[in-house]
Amino acid sequence: MFKPDKYIHPDFSKEIFVNAPEAKLEAAPKDKTAPEGYHAMSIFPEYFKIDGQWLLAEESRMDCVPVYENGKIFVREFRNLNMGDLVVIGRTEDASEGIYVHENCFEKEEKDEINSFTFRQGRTRETGFSHDYEQLVELLKYEKENGGYIVWTMGPACSFDVKARENFAKLIDNGYVQALLAGNALATHDLEGGYLGTALGADIKTQMPYPNGHYNHLDTINRVRYHGSIEKFIKEEKIDSGIIAACVRNNVPFVLTGSIRDDGPLPEVFGNCYEGQDNMRAHVRKATTVIGMASVLHTIATGNMTPMYRMLDDGTIRPLYFYMVDTSEFAANKLSDRGSLTSKGIVTNVQDFMRNVVEGLGL
Repeated sequence: MFKPDKYIHPDFSKEIFVNAPEAKLEAAPKDKTAPEGYHAMSIFPEYFKIDGQWLLAEESRMDCVPVYENGKIFVREFRNLNMGDLVVIGRTEDASEGIYVHENCFEKEEKDEINSFTFRQGRTRETGFSHDYEQLVELLKYEKENGGYIVWTMGPACSFDVKARENFAKLIDNGYVQALLAGNALATHDLEGGYLGTALGADIKTQMPYPNGHYNHLDTINRVRYHGSIEKFIKEEKIDSGIIAACVRNNVPFVLTGSIRDDGPLPEVFGNCYEGQDNMRAHVRKATTVIGMASVLHTIATGNMTPMYRMLDDGTIRPLYFYMVDTSEFAANKLSDRGSLTSKGIVTNVQDFMRNVVEGLGL
């Protein structure tokens, strides 16, 4: 039975904390600008000593700044700073400036000592992922049973295969998806699959190209725009298969954030990247597990918003689990190079990944 690692609270009775100075606060000199010497956040839990109390930043995000307001620490993007906001100053992490970064904060199972010389410790095509699937299946069951919030980030390859679309729809229908983050392409090609049976003009069953198939995704976008919304398109065109249709019938929110290369785009796509980012972060703030599939850019974007922990409504602090699934070893492991140090890569194609997860869940 899956059980999240237990959070180890810092012992603030220790001398380093008792004798630590107060964190220095300085007002932002103008909108969207932090004072010199500002403190930038990481993925780890961070505490700040203010008025004799060590305050945890309850909702964190790397590369943002801590702001003290109404007795709490809020973490804000530079673009959301207002002149006069009280920003924490200091770049040490050991309590010497009233700032403490709590890295080793979760209790791990005891393991036997491992010799320093070992084989096969990387995450590559040769890695055996059976145990990872077992752990992930148990995690998903735990999240569903305990009110977790599972956020999926998906690239267009997730919609190119009929079985991949069917399997992810099963995950949605059975309560294993609380939010979907993607771009214009994932939704477009998934809707194209339900509307015309293709993705980028190739049959989603046989992968054979259709005559003039390069029009199909454009025709799909055009038809959605004719109806005015994705939901209206699904209803009027009687789309009954695929990822986005499953989201709509289950009231699962999806955030589609566009890029400069987008066709169309679909009506719901956020063309303003910061508006899209804010809507993505609204779901990341609630996430307890994040799974990125076949989308390096969207998954790294999501990772940049995701700390390694989540404070629940009852004050409990638990780990936030993050997976990256891709056929490329580079892509599957790149997330940790961008600061998401606790993410776990699985090197496989998304069709096989979704089949293994669905079968493991018994759906």
